[in-house]
Amino acid sequence: MEEPKAGDRIIPVGSVLTMVGTGSEMNGGSVITNHAQKLKIGHVFGEEVFPKFAILNPKYTYTLPQRQMVAGIFDIMSHIMEQYFSGSDDNTSDYLAEGLMKSLIHSSRIAVKEPQNYEARSNIMWTATWALNTLIGRGKSQDWMVHMIGQSIGAFTDATHGMTLSGVSLPYYRFIMKDGLPKFVRFAKNVWDVQGAGLSDEQIAEAGLAAMENWMKEIGVCLHIAELGVTPEMFDGIAKGSFILDGGYRKLTHEEIIEILKQSM
Repeated sequence: MEEPKAGDRIIPVGSVLTMVGTGSEMNGGSVITNHAQKLKIGHVFGEEVFPKFAILNPKYTYTLPQRQMVAGIFDIMSHIMEQYFSGSDDNTSDYLAEGLMKSLIHSSRIAVKEPQNYEARSNIMWTATWALNTLIGRGKSQDWMVHMIGQSIGAFTDATHGMTLSGVSLPYYRFIMKDGLPKFVRFAKNVWDVQGAGLSDEQIAEAGLAAMENWMKEIGVCLHIAELGVTPEMFDGIAKGSFILDGGYRKLTHEEIIEILKQSM
């Protein structure tokens, strides 16, 4: 797959949301799957392809099946975490990200029980927009390895995007936790309200990921990629299709991606 150049060949589009997750209503990204090559990668990122207008009405999302709703919710969470888990400075973008995550967690718990709760669905919709409109990425090197692995899984299985992300997130973050320990401690305390008295930094960080795991179970997202149709025979191909980025706390090797896939089963 060749990286295309949009140039002046852009057709202006508007967005009327019926599903929440990608933030396409206020960003310039797109993802294309080549089934023959088993590749799924992002293409044409740029302000010139932002929608010219967007209509966001939570009522238009009420009829979405719950599995698709929660997949979108985790996609939002993953967008935030991909930007959050990078850098070591005290960055205003991280405070914004933490607020968005707390709002999403709170509203998602309501939405899974009350799918037509306007306030909850509205907050989820608005969080999705701000999660990936470049605001919280300012000053951040950004990670995006969960998306690289998840998208490659999608190329092999055609599984729902948000579920591929949820399936690899916990093993991935546990794998890199020690490399970015201060941020994982902050994540545990500021997002999941973990009380750290008497605990080591590693214990606090792990408690935060355990809290995230409990929330993921609560809303009903995939925790094991075997549920998506992944088999061990796919590991090498999935790893080869996962573009290795270096904006996060650890630059993975091919072998490490395979290990994360094993832990994700």
